[in-house]
Amino acid sequence: MFIKAPTLAAYTLLPLPILSILIYKISKIIHKRSTIVQQYLSTLSTFTQEVFSGVSVIKAYTLEPQTNAELKVLANDGKDKSMSLARVNAWFFPLMILLIGISNILVIYIGGMQYLRGYIGVGLIAEFILYVNMLTWPVAIVGWLTSIVQTAEASQKRINEFLNQQSELKNGSVELMDVEGKIEFKNVSFTYEDTEINALKNLSFTINPGETTAILGKTGSGKSTILDLVARLYDVSSGEIMIDRKPIRDYEINSLRKAIGAVPQDAFLFSDSIKNNIKFGKEEATDEEIILKAKEAVVHENIMGFSKNYDTVLGERGITLSGGQKQRVSIARALLKNPKIYLFDDCLSAVDTETEEEILNNLKKASKEKTTLIVSHRVSSAKNADKILVLEDGELIQEGTHEELNTVEGYYKELYKNQLSDKEN
Repeated sequence: MFIKAPTLAAYTLLPLPILSILIYKISKIIHKRSTIVQQYLSTLSTFTQEVFSGVSVIKAYTLEPQTNAELKVLANDGKDKSMSLARVNAWFFPLMILLIGISNILVIYIGGMQYLRGYIGVGLIAEFILYVNMLTWPVAIVGWLTSIVQTAEASQKRINEFLNQQSELKNGSVELMDVEGKIEFKNVSFTYEDTEINALKNLSFTINPGETTAILGKTGSGKSTILDLVARLYDVSSGEIMIDRKPIRDYEINSLRKAIGAVPQDAFLFSDSIKNNIKFGKEEATDEEIILKAKEAVVHENIMGFSKNYDTVLGERGITLSGGQKQRVSIARALLKNPKIYLFDDCLSAVDTETEEEILNNLKKASKEKTTLIVSHRVSSAKNADKILVLEDGELIQEGTHEELNTVEGYYKELYKNQLSDKEN
């Protein structure tokens, strides 16, 4: 173009810098508004997920109209933000086509003036129109891709917020091999950062290898916190936790957790078959091993009552099963893992006393020569333990066996009397 008609080429290409500036400006606006839309989609998704998870509670309290109204507000706000983004996106193609059109008009006008003056021939004007369209459409495509890239960048920014999160726990370098299972708490205190609740206060005790230790106490006394600290879900605020005579901070976290089989109070099951949920504890487990552990957890008969037995697919968070069945499937998962340390966090709370007794007897056999910590509100879960710890407001107020604690006045004896009278009634 510049070789054949430099003046005409200069006029023709004049709109392209303007197009570049406009693309840059609009791209910044698109990025900003795309980020807002992505954040709002996250809010909408979270709300929807919570509603589906808690649909039974919403129905029980007849909150459908209120929930629908909240969803309507969220959806309308989301629509407004999406339309705001769509309006900016809508400027892209018209602007590009307008500037390409202006380039064509300049070719015809300036070229026509130069033709009338005898500087160029008519054929060169037609040639320039072809050149302009060959040149400007790639620029237009770059503009369109810029718009897509800005939207994608906003999405990636949201993803990076999660990908770039760093664990506050510093990983140790010592592999936990040949686990004995000795656990020591030395003047351990722990405060939750978000609530500033002082869960444990200067707590000290020792659990010897192969011992079963029960932890009792009122709600909020710090029982579950002990299990979380042993699994190193948190680091202590002060003091030291030792496993096999080494500080827990020194161990490589994955090797530590591989040595532990944990059963939480709120058993989490995946939307998968019952078999795969149990195999989560040991991927290479055979069907015979799975059935054996299900029997030990006293859930085999319940599973066989389903139409597809162990291949029954559970709903989200195991909603197909009752609370007691979920807990027992979770116990079977931990038993299948066969770790050196068991952590049971009030995992029999939804089970009747007869089934509880049977499971506890099976657990006693399965956890023989393995360190076991059982958190419970029931004396029946604790009385056969080698050691019982009683907590109150994060402090150890009683320690001993069932026989020892039952001979002295205190929380344990009172709890035992109350639960014994309830059972007789």
